[in-house]
Amino acid sequence: MNAVLTSNLKIARILTAILAMTMTTAPEAPAAQEPALRLHVSPHGDDGWSGRRARVEGQDGPFASLERARDEIRRIKAAGGLPEGGVTVELAAGRYQLAGPLELGAEDSGTPDAPITYQAGPGAEVRVLGARRITAWKRLTDPSVLKKLDQTVHGKVYQADLLAHGVTDYGGPGGGGLELFLNDEPMTLARWPNEGFVKIADVLKIDPVDVRGTKGDRAGKFVYDGDRPRRWKDEKELWLHGYWFWDWSDQRLKVESIDTEARVISLAPPQHGYGYRKGQWYYALNALSEIDSPGEWYLDRESGILYFYPPSLLENAVVLVSVLPQLIKLDQASHVSIQGLVLEGSRGTAVTISGATGSRIAGCTIRNTGGQGVNISGGSRCSVIGCDIYQTAGGGIRLNGGDRRTLTPAGHLADNNHIHDFARWYRMHHAGVHVYGVGNRVSHNLIHDAPHTAIFFGGNDHVIELNEIHSVCLESNDAGAIYAGRNWTMRGTVIRHNYLHHINGHLGRGCMGIYLDDMFCGTQVTGNVFYKVTRAAFIGGGRDISIENNIFVDCNPSLHVDARAMGWAGYHSDGWVKELTEKRTHLGIPLLKSPYIDRYPRIETLVSGDPYAPEGNLIARNIHWGGRWDEIETRARPMLEMADNLLEVDPQFVDAARHNYALQKSSPAWDIGFEPIPFGTIGLYADELRASWPDR
Repeated sequence: MNAVLTSNLKIARILTAILAMTMTTAPEAPAAQEPALRLHVSPHGDDGWSGRRARVEGQDGPFASLERARDEIRRIKAAGGLPEGGVTVELAAGRYQLAGPLELGAEDSGTPDAPITYQAGPGAEVRVLGARRITAWKRLTDPSVLKKLDQTVHGKVYQADLLAHGVTDYGGPGGGGLELFLNDEPMTLARWPNEGFVKIADVLKIDPVDVRGTKGDRAGKFVYDGDRPRRWKDEKELWLHGYWFWDWSDQRLKVESIDTEARVISLAPPQHGYGYRKGQWYYALNALSEIDSPGEWYLDRESGILYFYPPSLLENAVVLVSVLPQLIKLDQASHVSIQGLVLEGSRGTAVTISGATGSRIAGCTIRNTGGQGVNISGGSRCSVIGCDIYQTAGGGIRLNGGDRRTLTPAGHLADNNHIHDFARWYRMHHAGVHVYGVGNRVSHNLIHDAPHTAIFFGGNDHVIELNEIHSVCLESNDAGAIYAGRNWTMRGTVIRHNYLHHINGHLGRGCMGIYLDDMFCGTQVTGNVFYKVTRAAFIGGGRDISIENNIFVDCNPSLHVDARAMGWAGYHSDGWVKELTEKRTHLGIPLLKSPYIDRYPRIETLVSGDPYAPEGNLIARNIHWGGRWDEIETRARPMLEMADNLLEVDPQFVDAARHNYALQKSSPAWDIGFEPIPFGTIGLYADELRASWPDR
């Protein structure tokens, strides 16, 4: 590797490190001073009252709703402005069933010196619901319905009339519709099999497809094994959920017809974009006849009757159905905090923040949503801090802000959140955290138990640090715990001091740890710890990537590098090269002009060198112990700069048996210039804004 390249890489690393250090400070948060005014809300309050803490003789008491408190703050602002120190709306313990999403606009903003906070009272469990409680249950006795069910569940299934509860909008079973929850747990839309999947026996070769030797068919018809679908002939709206062609691309599709003689299922259009393939897996859902396991339910959307096989007695249970599309919407509402609440039961994302500055969601429990937990877009210095987010139908947190043309950072933050058991409905491409735009940070989060990715990122100059990630990609292959792909302009992100472990893909067939896919470039991977991760650090044909100072233990392999753009993936880069040559841009970004060429000087090699080649990658001062070190494509190997890696030499961990991978003072790694990793600061930390502690 020539001296100029080495020098440029060092300069780029220094610039990236300086940029990253400037981003590790938390974004602006509402001031911590004592508020000048407190308004109080209680489930036992009255919106005609004044918002005092408690009713006393001769006086009124708290409001009944968040909307009334919001409107009171608007009145105060109109009358003379916010008092110094701001306003806190304190909610008493109890359930708050919203009539509609709480909407806060620019007129509801605070200021840095006078923030507005909506928070739970001391020690109070405050539950903000987008769901309706269902109470009038009766045992199913209708013979016409019972005959459709297995006799083993007769006498165990109950029904409720949603129309009588005022619920008339059901949505569709394909996603975004009504869901059922019992005692805070999501129940299962009736399905078969009750766990796992069955496989496509064969495809009919009506419209064949061949992707580099992987063959299937685009027509929505396939052959099934066995006779179970005979039970489904009279189902009103049967759907299938499958991984139809690739292990990372799922979709729910409506069944058009079933030929039980030929054992062929025909799916209604539109068909899955990639087609269908023998051996891929699926299950059936939304089938009344398949209520045969505790927790399963089915809604007859014509009659409004909900059928439910409860896993426990209904007598004292709390049964909810989701109703509202979301719970809280901040649209240009700056310097507002939502703190310490339980937010649950929406059909979509619980909280959205758009175009705001310095607003935050802190110490909240967000669960049982039909979409994401929190979505932040535009604006600057907004944050999600200390939240427990789980059982969401989609992902956990989405951060998107900053100007990619000017490389102006947004400074959004996702910090100290416990995100788990997410993507329970939208299985693929819904991560624990999505981070896009410029200059945002994802830190100290614990992310685990998910079918696909923990962190998706795109854009520029993010910092992803001090997170613990495990047990993700459980239902997917060709996936990564941390993933980005297909862009030459998205550079400058630092992925450092994270702990990734037990990540092996669906059925143990393999996935990736940090997956820089399809020519993704300019990323610094440093000081991370990988334990039992397949293809732990993955460079998929990309450029100007540094993998330095990482620890790999029992990984197979620790490092993967290929030159795919020089081979099978060249068709991706062909269009990029053409655009770069003719327009001096890439995907619309003028990357050969300021600020890109100034911030990332290595971009110049796209025109001075071979843009298809994985040039400028540095692999240095890494520790590899156990497993297999590398999997490097032959033509990529001469292009790598490999330096001072400690391979298959006992690194002398403090206590590997207990997964303490700190190095002893006598470790040979210090001799190669290995820098200490801050093990004690990785993952969640105790803080007054944590929704729960100790971590459970």
